[in-house]
Amino acid sequence: MARCLVRGAGDVGSAVAHALFRAGHAVVIHDDPAPTAHRRRMAFVDSVFDGSATLDGVTARRVNDAAGAVLEADRRQAVSVHVGPFDGLAVAAAWDVLVDGRMRKRKTPPDLRSLARLTIGLGPGFVVGANCHAAVETGWDALGAVVRHGATAPLRGEPRAILGHGRDRLVYAPADGLFLSPRNIGDIVAAGDPIATVGGHGLAAPIAGAIRGLTRSGVPVERGTKVVEIDPRGRDAIVAGLGERPRRIAEGVIQLV
Repeated sequence: MARCLVRGAGDVGSAVAHALFRAGHAVVIHDDPAPTAHRRRMAFVDSVFDGSATLDGVTARRVNDAAGAVLEADRRQAVSVHVGPFDGLAVAAAWDVLVDGRMRKRKTPPDLRSLARLTIGLGPGFVVGANCHAAVETGWDALGAVVRHGATAPLRGEPRAILGHGRDRLVYAPADGLFLSPRNIGDIVAAGDPIATVGGHGLAAPIAGAIRGLTRSGVPVERGTKVVEIDPRGRDAIVAGLGERPRRIAEGVIQLV
């Protein structure tokens, strides 16, 4: 059994935590106290707000102190989720594996290598031997490929299209402010239907379909944050469970571990 620390409770970090837990490891997820991750039914992110969340048969539970999060993870009853200071969690245990699954595509990642015996970066910005021990590609072209030398592929920027809809099915916060929405993931909407407000700015559905992604109502967001995603497949949309892309990224992590 390895002690694993995963940064990020979004769909990618959650899929990695899910796979590591299923493989028999002790797993702690770290995230911010008010994460903006929008694919909440495809992730453990709601455990931050509700105390627990279940994803494809695995439960994650929030633990408020770092030492307790490690202890609960070692018991292997659930994935632990901790939202206290990261530095405190980083020194709360001797970590065997650390995975940066925050998917901060436009920010330069810090050097992780001193934090665990094996550190794995996910997505753009990671360079093996400079800020991680190994990495996994997160773009569709080489999805899930293990990187043992050199850098991961640069950000290409365009989401994968569904029924011909790519970036036009996403909504980004137009300003800093509190994200407020009466909607639920899975709701069917028509193009133009009101979905949320941010700092007094109204947000509408850009296309017709099912709400696949929706940042938790009441969370403060920054301008440019992805807060809503519409799946044009409507009632056939996949809005819950492990997604194909996060699952294949997690398979790359398991290969390394």
